[in-house]
Amino acid sequence: MKALFIGLLSFLTIINLNAQDAQGHMHKDIIEGFVFGIQADGSIQALAGANLRWQGQNKGAVTTADGSFKLKRNKKTTMLIISFISYNSDTVDMTHEDYLEISLQNGMELKAAEIVHRRKSTTVSHFDLIKSETLGEHELGKAACCNLSESFETSATVDVSFTDAISGQRQIRMLGLAGPYSQLTKENMPDIRGLAAINGMEFIPGTWIESIQLIQGAGSVINGFESIAGQINTELQKPGKMDRFFFNGYINSDRSIEANAHIKIPLGKKWESGLLLHGKYNAYKHDSNNDGFLDMPLTSKFVVLNRYEWKNSHNIHFEFGGRYTYIDQIGGQMNFDRNQEMDTLNPWGMLNNVQKADAWAKFGKVNRLKPWQSTALQVSGGMYKQKARYGLYEYTALENSLYANLIHQSRIISDKHIYKLGTSFQYDEFDEQLNIDIYKRIEAVPGVFGEYSFKPSDNFGLVAGMRVDYHNEYGMFYTPRLHIRYTMFKKTIIRLSAGSGLRTANVIAEHMSILASSRNIIIHGNNSYGFGLDAERAWNYGINLTQTFELDYREGRISASYYRTDFKNQIVFDMDESAREVHFYNLDGQSVSNSYQIQLDYELLKRLDVRIAYRYYDVRTTYISGEKSAPLLAPHRGFFNIAYATRKKWQFDFTINIQGEKRIPSVASNSKVNQRNTSTPAFAIMNAQISKKVRNNWEFYLGGENLGNYKQADPIIGASDPYGPEFDASLVWAPLFGLKVYAGMRYTFL
Repeated sequence: MKALFIGLLSFLTIINLNAQDAQGHMHKDIIEGFVFGIQADGSIQALAGANLRWQGQNKGAVTTADGSFKLKRNKKTTMLIISFISYNSDTVDMTHEDYLEISLQNGMELKAAEIVHRRKSTTVSHFDLIKSETLGEHELGKAACCNLSESFETSATVDVSFTDAISGQRQIRMLGLAGPYSQLTKENMPDIRGLAAINGMEFIPGTWIESIQLIQGAGSVINGFESIAGQINTELQKPGKMDRFFFNGYINSDRSIEANAHIKIPLGKKWESGLLLHGKYNAYKHDSNNDGFLDMPLTSKFVVLNRYEWKNSHNIHFEFGGRYTYIDQIGGQMNFDRNQEMDTLNPWGMLNNVQKADAWAKFGKVNRLKPWQSTALQVSGGMYKQKARYGLYEYTALENSLYANLIHQSRIISDKHIYKLGTSFQYDEFDEQLNIDIYKRIEAVPGVFGEYSFKPSDNFGLVAGMRVDYHNEYGMFYTPRLHIRYTMFKKTIIRLSAGSGLRTANVIAEHMSILASSRNIIIHGNNSYGFGLDAERAWNYGINLTQTFELDYREGRISASYYRTDFKNQIVFDMDESAREVHFYNLDGQSVSNSYQIQLDYELLKRLDVRIAYRYYDVRTTYISGEKSAPLLAPHRGFFNIAYATRKKWQFDFTINIQGEKRIPSVASNSKVNQRNTSTPAFAIMNAQISKKVRNNWEFYLGGENLGNYKQADPIIGASDPYGPEFDASLVWAPLFGLKVYAGMRYTFL
């Protein structure tokens, strides 16, 4: 499979303008129709209580329980505005229309003319049965957000850290578990996974993101079986909602330059296209700690995405698009030359070249006679290619993948009983080589799923789902999921969740940081398939309590949660057995993650938002040497964010991230100069940004990261002898560089 795969995928925005022939036709005095909302999984749901009003008039109507309405035609205007809380409003010209079916998009920022109250940059829907935290464009704009991994600076839910002191790669954690245990989707389709599970964060530039939805714990069975810690779904800029032109330029004190451009391309009444461009260039060598190694790799990066949307008047939506990513990096010692041979007499260096091409398509249709009934098809596919070199390690990788998902939604009697049925297929070809060792495997996983939602009232609801999948190597497995929502009091909501997940580990790609060391890699396989290791399986249980309140006429929210993950099998990444080795093996014992978090969001003064959070992790795994806490993970984390916006379009943001002590794998067998403590000190990271909007088209921003200039003093063990047995750049627990200042501008042509 050398080619890209293009097919059809789930509908996003379905607008049916049931037009009648305008020639000589006398329109009815009463307009009828339905209003629906597009949910996070791409399905639709009738919106009860949606508002319809004539533009410039107070006259209108409100939808009933099944989303239907009747509205008297207005003699002064033909423009009808449809709106619903937490959904993007829409305006339709009803000059030639007697009947209207329209779907509103969830989680979108409202246009300025439609705002009736100040909307929070981070929202949690009180009515969704599955708890989802949405980070909007305004929240993402509080930091530079050069790519997806840097989009969580103001979130207390997701942790971000460097993987090593050489590559500049960042990794995320949720519920105390590494990024690959969270399902990362793009518009509810699998996206960052497989060999790209770590560096795939670079494939989504920050300005491309329209919103991010965070789901902790078990997610929906519709999105697959791989979610263990949760789901992070990214919604990208869409042609139908994009501005005509957007440009963002960025430069920082390390002389790294980035640029982004969004271009809307109208192609007629039914077709729309969007072109997204991103480029990054850093050719300046800097070594702030004088250890002879580049603090950050020299980087050339280019990403382009082009997508198309087609709409018609028959409740059909079709969309397709493609993306190409190219990344080239050089790191290592200051005098390393990329053309030199792999030899211990030459400087130690890193080369990393990544190319990824992927494409997707979406198709959806709503039954016109039964508007609660819909069918959607999702298809995506791509090719991932990587060629890397870390000192004497040489790594090449190729992955071809195909994904398809068919979803049918309907109801039983009423909207109190909604069901979704479907089938999916995930196919992956892996071909990896590390020096002389070759690892090849094929994964083909067909599956079927069903999900039932029961919502008898606004106070109670549940979602129960089940998947049955068949893996070509691991056989048949089951994935049950359950979510319950209950309104204890008027503003007190409790949610319970439980479910299982399964995934296969790509031990080298997910732990590339180990190549930045002299450790020997030992894989304890028990079969001839892939790496010889079993699939990872886990159960996740969670409870969340959300209390909203109003104090001094301003809204606030307190959220407390507990999630537990129990692994039935885990691929243990063991750096404790020896300072000269790293071991991978199937779990033999207990591995658990307990996550406790409490968070307060409140508008302290008018336009002054405060977010305070505390989180505690208890993550323990059974190693060969016994049970230990997770390395390089802070059990305690404090978080504080304050944001203030003036009437004159100034925005001020300040964040403090306090991390407690972390455990470091022992390197006591090293020579004295290369020994390290087995725990780290606690430390705090402070970030700030100031931005100013000018004439609604221009925005200028200035920011600083790590204002306290805190950094790990000696991140590379044995830096003076990189080919020696004690060299290790993978034990990173704090920032690698000190204060960084950046500036940028955004221009929007509406």
